[in-house]
Amino acid sequence: MNALIDHRLRRSWTAEAGDAAQLPARAAKWLEQRIGQVAPDAAPASELPVEIPSRKLDESAAAALSEVVGAENVLVDDAARLARATGLSYLDLLRRRSAAVEFPVPDAVVLPADAEEVQAVLDACVRHDIGVVPFGGGTSVVGGVAALRGEKASVIALDLVRLDALVSVDAESRIAVLQAGVRGPEAERLLGEHGLTLGHIPQSWERATIGGFAATRSAGQASAGYGRFEDMVTGVRLATPRGEWKLGVAPASAAGPDLRQLAVGSEGALGVITEVALRVRPKPLVHGYEGYALPSWEAGLTVVRELAQNRALADVTRLSDGDETEVSLALNAGLKTAVLRRYLAARGVRRPCFLILGWEGSPRDVGVRRRETVRRLKAAGAVRVGKALGESWRHGRFAGPRQRDALLDRGICVETLETAAYWSNVDELRDDVRAALTASLGRAIVMCHVSHAYETGASLYFTVLTARDEADPIGQWQRAKAAACEAITGLGTISHHHAVGVDHAPYLSAEIGSLGVEVLRAAKSAVDPTGILNPGKLV
Repeated sequence: MNALIDHRLRRSWTAEAGDAAQLPARAAKWLEQRIGQVAPDAAPASELPVEIPSRKLDESAAAALSEVVGAENVLVDDAARLARATGLSYLDLLRRRSAAVEFPVPDAVVLPADAEEVQAVLDACVRHDIGVVPFGGGTSVVGGVAALRGEKASVIALDLVRLDALVSVDAESRIAVLQAGVRGPEAERLLGEHGLTLGHIPQSWERATIGGFAATRSAGQASAGYGRFEDMVTGVRLATPRGEWKLGVAPASAAGPDLRQLAVGSEGALGVITEVALRVRPKPLVHGYEGYALPSWEAGLTVVRELAQNRALADVTRLSDGDETEVSLALNAGLKTAVLRRYLAARGVRRPCFLILGWEGSPRDVGVRRRETVRRLKAAGAVRVGKALGESWRHGRFAGPRQRDALLDRGICVETLETAAYWSNVDELRDDVRAALTASLGRAIVMCHVSHAYETGASLYFTVLTARDEADPIGQWQRAKAAACEAITGLGTISHHHAVGVDHAPYLSAEIGSLGVEVLRAAKSAVDPTGILNPGKLV
């Protein structure tokens, strides 16, 4: 059984990882200059005596579930239930830190062992009219795994942690089948034994699962090289209330619309993903990461667009705006900031925008591709900062969630949101979202970076830091997020890779149209006529 099964309260990213970040004194002082008073250094928030509502799963339903998975795999203790109650958004963490705030908690946690047991669990839930929330790594930041019950009297969290196997490898076709509960690092370890890689490394990689990647249309940091997760999916196996559903028989097909793409991104509302067949690639022999500086955000956007449209993107291509770069310079102890500033100023770059580039593959392949990218960067006037910046980002790229925990402990509101737009709208979208957030929050740092670039456009990822409103901390962010979503609507997508969940559902119709929403509801009605799957999510 997967060693990561435990019943600790998932209040923070570090609750599992165990390597909490600290906020250095100089960083706290710098933040105070920018956003106002920062709370004194304190011990991390301890477990609070959160009041857990009594479970509403009747004995006959519990017996039916126990018959499928074994009584030891139907967990009804408070700690297990609370551990799967929410995801890891800023609001989720706030709610878990306050004993006075109520939030939905599943009535039980069910741990099936394989795809057949998942299907049998759904069959039992249909008979007893129980809501089912599929649960993988629990990293959703949009309410995607919140234990909502909708109109159901009871709801379970269906934790897929025991579905942790590499099912098969077709080396000739370069296809691997993984069970849905395999986490990112374990997927790379299992595939590495065959000399292969998936290459899908989002920031949630340490905890998120294969099933979660598929259910949310995840995008890894090296998407320019490996593709988004939906680009990797060649087949998918789902359990639904109507029976099992298998999709994907060939590398391409004209047999009607591609229903795999209906399953991918379905967020557990159209079925529980149990296995995913994925395109894999040879494990890279070398990794090359380095940093450049552009004199302005506009210059950086132009460079990234030209790289994308001339097929010269690095596997990782990440452009930070001036504010995000400033935060990196102020808070990154590993950078020789004063020396770097003088170096850039001497070359005419006084308010830099950092560009992180990373290549992976064979030495020859990386060398050829890097030369073409660097040639275009030099022509555009980019200043090379060097490998230290690239490697600093690479080795610290999973630190964000841990740093968030430290910031929360110091009374800081810290959250992210993301979107994407066509190139002609990207700059306006950034300006409008920044303006909306600043108008709502007041004194705040609003950072932005391009995390994924395409021939036709790019994604924008925003990070916000502001002093927490202790009188109404939840309302503070809800108002800011709503303002940002209103600014996004009409210019870009409501979500590039975080999915819809609960948070973005009010904006879905504006993006896909009322008819599009009807199509999704019709699909849900076809596979889930009684509405047990992930109540309150997507549609």
